[in-house]
Amino acid sequence: MTDLTRLTIAEARAKLHAKDFTAAELTDAYLAAIDAANPSLNAYVAVTHDKARAMAKASDAKLAKGDTGALEGIPLGIKDLFATEGVHTQAASHVLDGFKPRYESTVTANLWADGAVMLGKLNMDEFAMGSSNETSYYGPVVNPWRAAGSNKQLVPGGSSGGSAAAVSGATATDTGGSIRQPAAFTGTVGIKPTYGRCSRWGTIAFASSLDQAGPIARDVRDAAILLKSMASVDAKDTTSVDRPVPDYEAAIGRPVKGMKVGIPKEYRMDGMPQEIEALWQKGIAWLKEAGAEIVDISLPHTKYALPAYYIVAPAEASSNLARYDGVRYGLRVPGKDIVELYENTRAAGFGREVKRRIMIGTYVLSAGYYDAYYLQAQKVRTLIKKDFEDAFHAGVDVILTPATPSAAFGIADQDMNADP
Repeated sequence: MTDLTRLTIAEARAKLHAKDFTAAELTDAYLAAIDAANPSLNAYVAVTHDKARAMAKASDAKLAKGDTGALEGIPLGIKDLFATEGVHTQAASHVLDGFKPRYESTVTANLWADGAVMLGKLNMDEFAMGSSNETSYYGPVVNPWRAAGSNKQLVPGGSSGGSAAAVSGATATDTGGSIRQPAAFTGTVGIKPTYGRCSRWGTIAFASSLDQAGPIARDVRDAAILLKSMASVDAKDTTSVDRPVPDYEAAIGRPVKGMKVGIPKEYRMDGMPQEIEALWQKGIAWLKEAGAEIVDISLPHTKYALPAYYIVAPAEASSNLARYDGVRYGLRVPGKDIVELYENTRAAGFGREVKRRIMIGTYVLSAGYYDAYYLQAQKVRTLIKKDFEDAFHAGVDVILTPATPSAAFGIADQDMNADP
């Protein structure tokens, strides 16, 4: 039998319906592959062998009756940011040690309703704060790829590094690039949907006005299949959008002839490696050959995006992470009184990067700085958004840019303790 773990979701779906193999066989193949590879990749922080086999057995019963969901019998990995009922959910943080929620996130509930099978929880940067998956309490994830001519271990990107490294299909989240950048580092496909398309309910919050769930998959079709099941309106999330979820898969294969593709001049950054520029040019050439019109555009506020992010995201994080205090769940480090309990628990439970961002966020929200920093950053974000709206209103259909300004770098190449 062909190695079942090499099949795309679309291929596995077709073969399951054709009875070429069972969901149980497919799941067992993935569990065996995880057990063999995880010691070296560190992509999974928890593998749910028994739950996966039970879910696969239930899918086989449905497949036998012809009563199937859109993902019936398809095994998936779930980023550790999504609440999964009765299963390890810790955002790769020590402060949530032992936490197993009594509820299910809306995104994962949608997947299980469509018949997907949970393989386990995937490693990530702690509380999704990072771009290399090196801030995880469980240690770094290792990119399955190596640089040409080298056996040096590379990062898979972050924060959804475990999702990208393990992928056949996986859930992920994106606050400032955490789906798109790891997908670029691992040669997979990631989609950060429009904010509100996927419910945030049951997803551990980092920066609430930026966080959005999406898929990482092997190819575009698989990403479309996953997003169709993940997306929904949700009464428990007032920011979710009440619009019909389109059939994304049906859109695949449509011609791009006549489309206007915008190329923003501001994305040609000083110091960007030549290989990134070359790949960008290759993409432009492919679209030209397919009949698209290439249009130069300007996104003038691009240079302010990173500074605005590093005010908005930490500010919201400092508020969201205040709930982790050692009282109700997770880690508890006792002290002589309640204040010392809080201090001891947070000192031991949060990693350096999380502490750093909490402190930055608390500072920019403090009296005398709120207007100068947080409010100003919100205004800048509106201007950045307007740059894109202006480009689309001027007739551009899509914008083509690099996902990240470098290729995957080596583990420990970046000094995580340097002046941020």
